[in-house]
Amino acid sequence: MAATRDPTTLSNYGAWRTKHTSASFNIDFDNKRLVGSVVLQLESQTDKQSTEIVLDSRFVKVSSVAVDGAAAQWELKPHSDPFGAPLHIQVPHGAAKGDVVRVAIELETTSKCTALQWLTPAQTSNKKHPYMFSQCQAINARSIFPCQDTPDVKSTISFKFTSTLPVVASGVAVGDHTATPGVEKVYEFEQKVPIPSYLFAVASGDIVAAPIGSRSKVVTGPNELKGCQWELERDMEKFLEIAESIVFPYRWGEYNVLVLPPSFPYGGMENPIYTFATPTIISGDRQNVDVIAHELAHSWSGNLVSNASWEHFWLNEGWTVYLERRIEAAVHGEPQFDFSSIIGWKALEDAVAHFGKDHEYTKLIISHDNVDPEDVYSTVAYEKGFHFLYYLDRLVGRDNFNKFIPHYFTKWAGKSLDSFEFRDTFVDFFNNLGDEEVKQKVATIDWEGRFYTPGLPPKPEFDTTLASQCYELAEKWKDASYEPSPKDVEGFSSNQKIVFLEKLQQFEPLSTDRAQLLGKVYDLLNTQNVELKFAYLQLALKANDASSYQTTADLLGKVGRMKFVRPLFRSLNKVDRNLALETFAKNKDFYHPICRGMVEKDLGV
Repeated sequence: MAATRDPTTLSNYGAWRTKHTSASFNIDFDNKRLVGSVVLQLESQTDKQSTEIVLDSRFVKVSSVAVDGAAAQWELKPHSDPFGAPLHIQVPHGAAKGDVVRVAIELETTSKCTALQWLTPAQTSNKKHPYMFSQCQAINARSIFPCQDTPDVKSTISFKFTSTLPVVASGVAVGDHTATPGVEKVYEFEQKVPIPSYLFAVASGDIVAAPIGSRSKVVTGPNELKGCQWELERDMEKFLEIAESIVFPYRWGEYNVLVLPPSFPYGGMENPIYTFATPTIISGDRQNVDVIAHELAHSWSGNLVSNASWEHFWLNEGWTVYLERRIEAAVHGEPQFDFSSIIGWKALEDAVAHFGKDHEYTKLIISHDNVDPEDVYSTVAYEKGFHFLYYLDRLVGRDNFNKFIPHYFTKWAGKSLDSFEFRDTFVDFFNNLGDEEVKQKVATIDWEGRFYTPGLPPKPEFDTTLASQCYELAEKWKDASYEPSPKDVEGFSSNQKIVFLEKLQQFEPLSTDRAQLLGKVYDLLNTQNVELKFAYLQLALKANDASSYQTTADLLGKVGRMKFVRPLFRSLNKVDRNLALETFAKNKDFYHPICRGMVEKDLGV
């Protein structure tokens, strides 16, 4: 197998594959670094004697390398963006195919590490202790330790972290984890299901836990624990049981949620055992917990069955959105599937408009030659991927597609695949189903067109049962003399309010007075629901409502989730560039390095 299957790694993983990773680190809050070692067990893949191992690394300080217990010759090659500085290690006597060598690397992370965010006590909710968390997707694991940083390689992992504060990691806890704040302790975890490097995860801070289901707990700051437990405990086990009925039983043991401080850059990160989640899902109304349905679905799509490279990211995210919507429909009723899809379609339209309808980044398979996956990242993989799967679902019929789901996840469990292997799996399954009519339908699929055509896919006919009320209210607002009332949105869910606001965005901008009236009558400024506040502020900024500029700046100082931060900065930049630049300068240390880098590009600084 050629290593070129993943263009975002510099490792020679065609010649060697990591079978097990042992990581042992001291979490040094004072110097904001991890110090320790990693031991990689690598199996030779080639018939010729393999005499060199190449690993990905980026801004890591390596002090020594040993191969099978003996000091080895090694060299960190020059750094080049975006993939870093490959570590070349000599294997003096070589290794025959199937031989396993142990590579031990002593190292420490540096201030340029893109995977770790270190928070001061002032950046946490109770302002008492520092906090550290990782975010390794897509290619940031290499900035923690040298590794084969590609989703095409999976290994089991043993974690050992020494910290003065409690620790969680993407493995099952081993031994006693009772913590005494301020007292150094070793925390051990085991991940016995092989995972790719981007799912390596760790967090340490002033955190406590509470149950939210028979095999789940929520972990967060002491001040937030009760609210987080209430928000999640109603649906957690239900989500798990529905997902299991669609695919097959959950294979990871526990499913826990770590609710992070507000600078976390994503809605959620599907780290196994511990989903890392944004605090914006805790809105006091249980209206945003479907993010957890999404992260849970990743336990099958992404974590168990992974995209072989980031060019095929839609396999991770399209499947996950599809499963998430199936879970939502089972919990809230069938119309919810289409209602969520309508919200997603608007996000897809926005992403295509942002890049341009003919842009490479709006394709399902996106070329990543010398491209940082962070630059490509958008809603496209999620929603365009979902729409491709939803098209296949409708083409073969739901009952037939339901049979394909467990077949697909069983066949590829523990492995990684690309879009072409997905295509072959799908075609083979339906060619052997014994239904001639379905077989003929499958033969009509334009795989090439679906994979490589930029822009929006064909739009399906959505069931607008839950959306029509939102559209009707938006139409009323087209008339400048319409007198709104709080009763207009009395029976609306938060998501219905968002659909209403997004529909308004498609019309001519509101006048400043009307934008202010909208916020006042429907109480959109005081809401704790960030999704809702974000949708309203987008409208207010478009209406040049100067009273909303500082409100936007204030929100940008409290929220680090890129879904909100990047569009709000882009919108604020259009109406008040000075305030946008001041706000970024004031908060840039609050943002995660990934988020900070993307906003710098958005603002052109």
